[in-house]
Amino acid sequence: MVKARWAVACLLVVVFAIGCSKKQTVISDGDGSAPTVSAAAQAPGAGEFREPPVMSTAIAEAPTPAPPVSAPASTVKSTEGTAGAAASAEGPQYKIGPEDQIRVSVWENRELTLEQIVRPDGKISMPLIQDVVAEGLTAQELAMDIQKKLQVYIKDPQVSVIVLQVNAPKYYVMGNVTRPGTYPLRSDTSVLQALSLAGGFTQFASPRSIKLVRGTGGKQQVRKINYYELIEEGGKGNYLLKAGDTLVVP
Repeated sequence: MVKARWAVACLLVVVFAIGCSKKQTVISDGDGSAPTVSAAAQAPGAGEFREPPVMSTAIAEAPTPAPPVSAPASTVKSTEGTAGAAASAEGPQYKIGPEDQIRVSVWENRELTLEQIVRPDGKISMPLIQDVVAEGLTAQELAMDIQKKLQVYIKDPQVSVIVLQVNAPKYYVMGNVTRPGTYPLRSDTSVLQALSLAGGFTQFASPRSIKLVRGTGGKQQVRKINYYELIEEGGKGNYLLKAGDTLVVP
């Protein structure tokens, strides 16, 4: 009986020893901290599967590329409107001719501010500078010419010229043209140019039967013109017009 109790006691001691060897020791790191398992408890026993350690590799975050900066749009000053205004300002201007009535004004000088009628020889007369050629010049060109001549007598004269009335030589276009009427004869103008200024023929015109009527020495002279011969090489019938000429397009 005693032997049986001794055997049971020894068996209990062995079982207790084995249980203690497998018991994990938990060590508290302090208040509020998570308990940690001792190294002896963490070490796996013989025959147990050992998990490979997980290597944590710090991956550097690639810097976020800055958004592309759009280059500021270059400011291009549009010159279409300016160019258009300059073109109109520099376009053909009226040229003064004989019998035209003009006003010449000199700033703060009443004696030199006067109205003039261009003489048949194309000149006007002014105090101090006498005769000045006006025919063939624009009002601005005539003002600059007068100003240049007055500088001999007056310091920095300010001159302006205004055309009050146009009394230039004229010619006439009538009949089946787009714009019949009276036209000033300022320079050499041919029959073909006159027809062009009148806008050309209408659909009812007879281009083969154009007539140029001219007064000569109290008599009327009529010349027949064929438009199709007019535009051929040599330009037969493309006369230069004179003051008072009339083109008739039947």
